[in-house]
Amino acid sequence: MKKKMTALVLALLLVFALTGCQTNREPSSMYAQAENWAYLETDKTATADVFFICPTVYGGEDDQFHMSMDDEATKAAFLGATNMEKGIYDQDARFFAPYYRQVGLNVYELPVEERETYLSTAYEDVKDAFTYYLEHYNDGQPIILAGFSQGADMSLRLLKDCFADEDVNDLLVACYAIGWSITEEELEEYPHLQFATGEDDTGVIVSFNSEAETVTDSLMIPSDTTTLAINPLNWKTDSTPAGKEENLGACFTDYDGNIGTEIPQLTGAYIDPVRGALKVTDVTPEEYPPVLSIFSDGVYHLYDYQFFYRNLKENVQVRLDVYLAQRAA
Repeated sequence: MKKKMTALVLALLLVFALTGCQTNREPSSMYAQAENWAYLETDKTATADVFFICPTVYGGEDDQFHMSMDDEATKAAFLGATNMEKGIYDQDARFFAPYYRQVGLNVYELPVEERETYLSTAYEDVKDAFTYYLEHYNDGQPIILAGFSQGADMSLRLLKDCFADEDVNDLLVACYAIGWSITEEELEEYPHLQFATGEDDTGVIVSFNSEAETVTDSLMIPSDTTTLAINPLNWKTDSTPAGKEENLGACFTDYDGNIGTEIPQLTGAYIDPVRGALKVTDVTPEEYPPVLSIFSDGVYHLYDYQFFYRNLKENVQVRLDVYLAQRAA
């Protein structure tokens, strides 16, 4: 049961809670500047906030492993990629999405042990932005934390770090960390993390990775890894299959966030009990190729949101409605 408290009291508590969620930046954070946000909806009135972390759009080059905050071309792609997924989350929420020094695709071509140096820099920005948001904009609003791919990785890092405080964690509607792995071992290491068990629990992680039935290894789920997952068609965490008739609509969006094509009942899905991957049926790798060289045929990573767009959009509202009802009780 969520605690009943005024926005003022909760805001004051958050000031003290943030002592465990500080960055190495000077107090004058760069996120005090509006130009460092892709979205900063401070003037909108809504019942919740979305803090969204964009997926990888920067390719990287030579010895450049991070997007520059002055790279206007990449920032335009960053905004476009954010727009592609924004419509899932923002029907009853203010939207906050920081630009950050995300790693390039070239980082994911490095050995696993070499990636963290670069990923930690990206997270420094994300944490700085989230801390600034909590201190200056949140005012006790419920939070939907969301990200895709690299953004999902960063969302999970935030969840482990800044949401370890009970007062911050109490604001969490759900964390939609789509397109990245989360394991049972991580939940054991961070006891405040809870994985979703159904369609309407709150304060939980919602995550899955889409792939063809033949795939046994991927960047997101290496062959020796078992990830947790929930099926976005039937909201089950076991291998119960969901037929394509349960798919409310696959939506393929553009960089303005417009739905160019919508296909109801495109695909079914079930969770592989060994890998924890979301095995997608009724489509083929030829129809939906991996596009990027870091993915093999049958890895449907780029379609994680698109295949299940309508089901995800509906679920965000379901969880928010339950959270608000609990808070009002």
